[in-house]
Amino acid sequence: MTDTKQSKIQSKIQRKNRQKIMDAALEVFSTYGFRGSTIEQIAKAAEMSKSSVFYYFSSKTEIYVELLSETLQEWLEPLTQLDPKGDPALEIWAYVERKIDLSRLRPRESRLFANEILHGAPNIMDILTGELKDLIDEKCAVIQTWIDQGRLASVSPYHLIFMIWGSTQHYADFEVQVGTLVGDDRDQCFVDAHQTLKTIFLNGLNPLQNQH
Repeated sequence: MTDTKQSKIQSKIQRKNRQKIMDAALEVFSTYGFRGSTIEQIAKAAEMSKSSVFYYFSSKTEIYVELLSETLQEWLEPLTQLDPKGDPALEIWAYVERKIDLSRLRPRESRLFANEILHGAPNIMDILTGELKDLIDEKCAVIQTWIDQGRLASVSPYHLIFMIWGSTQHYADFEVQVGTLVGDDRDQCFVDAHQTLKTIFLNGLNPLQNQH
């Protein structure tokens, strides 16, 4: 076997092992939080030795920050798709749909992010004050333009986005509570949530229905 081929095989194995650690860490961090998690727990969840984990990552913090960064990028992506040239209500609804889908498909990532925020965001404050704030300011300006044009009900763009976050991420962050109150049929719960949010947002943002 040539050195190049051997190197490619090793690289593939390394990527696989690294992802295995990241997946295990996501489960551990989303369950116990950063402070309550240990490298030992991550290694056990990954079915690897502690030394093997340290081969790929220098510390628990490095794993955690990388997970958070990946999660935040995934969380930001749906908002980047808000198109200033599109129909305002439909653009916002499409964003709500993408957010509820993330809560359905990525509940652990949502809880990981929520835990970080609850502890003051010490590991991602630079992203919150930089990339996130820039994107929110940009998209709120788009929403405000739609409002000024009479194409959306007069609401605070920032609080509209906060409302979207709260009403979608709730289904991931408080999954146990939601399941306890409405039953164990998770798929039906999201179907009902989807329809309820659609009715509220599309009707609530209609400028014709909010004239006094």
